[in-house]
Amino acid sequence: MTDQQLLWLLQLSDSNFPSGAFSHSFGFETYMYNEQICDAKTFRQSLIVYIQTQLTYTDGLACRIAYEQLKANSIEGLQRLNETLFALCLAKETREGTRMIGERLWKLCRHIYSVDELDEIVQTKQSIHPAIAFAAVGRKIGATKQTTVLTYLFTSVQTMVQNAVRGIPLGQTDGQQLLVMVQPYLIHATNIIEMLGEEELGAAAIGLEIAQMQHERLPVRLFMS
Repeated sequence: MTDQQLLWLLQLSDSNFPSGAFSHSFGFETYMYNEQICDAKTFRQSLIVYIQTQLTYTDGLACRIAYEQLKANSIEGLQRLNETLFALCLAKETREGTRMIGERLWKLCRHIYSVDELDEIVQTKQSIHPAIAFAAVGRKIGATKQTTVLTYLFTSVQTMVQNAVRGIPLGQTDGQQLLVMVQPYLIHATNIIEMLGEEELGAAAIGLEIAQMQHERLPVRLFMS
């Protein structure tokens, strides 16, 4: 990897990158409201489960498949993957939050990195899933498939940690310690993702999906989803 590629990835994975993900907890706020997540220990346990289930078998696997479809110049494959990802998103808030993040991420990256590989999908007025947008940028800047997937996983977890720092709340030191702690899990998840078949796309934690559905009925909310 060149220095330029490294800097591009660092910029893309920066927690200050304005994708809008900081407005969403994707169901974790429900656990916080019910006091099932109340400190660094309980959040750590939930984060590990999230990495091993939904992040690996849905978002992470989707990023890998999208990278491969881009390499094969398969717009049909990307469209099918995009439609499948939104169909798998059962909770309305989570589906809408994912759409907003994907659209924002794509607009920013298209302008900053001159990526236009997904324009055909956008022109059909489809929403873009963030995993597909991220894969397009990773391939555009010349990052390997594995590096792109690992960076996407870290970016997703980093956002969750920063939102936990605000939502639980946690100390900034706790947040950084959590990011160090999860790194072996992210590397392992990347290795698992490389071996998964497309038919395994969509396996998720049922409890988290229920929490995502319940979120819109919380009487007090800090996050949009």
